[in-house]
Amino acid sequence: MSEELFDQDEIITLTDEDGKEERFIVLCVIEYNGAQYYALLPEKPEKGEEDGYVILRAEEEEGETMLVTVDDDDEFDTVADEIDEYLNSEIDYDEEDGE
Repeated sequence: MSEELFDQDEIITLTDEDGKEERFIVLCVIEYNGAQYYALLPEKPEKGEEDGYVILRAEEEEGETMLVTVDDDDEFDTVADEIDEYLNSEIDYDEEDGE
């Protein structure tokens, strides 16, 4: 598995099926079972969604990379566990405590 952690200032804009644009902070990109998955945090989360991030899978479509939802529950749960493990391993708890 390959991982890449992004700086908090890495922002991408996604457009949904209805043409609505939303900006996301890229937390990380991991490769799992030959596919790339993006962990994205909404730049301006809606009420009730402040603590969660979105997981999308990259797919090539007509030579363009598209980010799509992960519909399979088992795939989603497995990738979410991998992302959580990776993100938790990147936290420097001593730095947060001011040490």
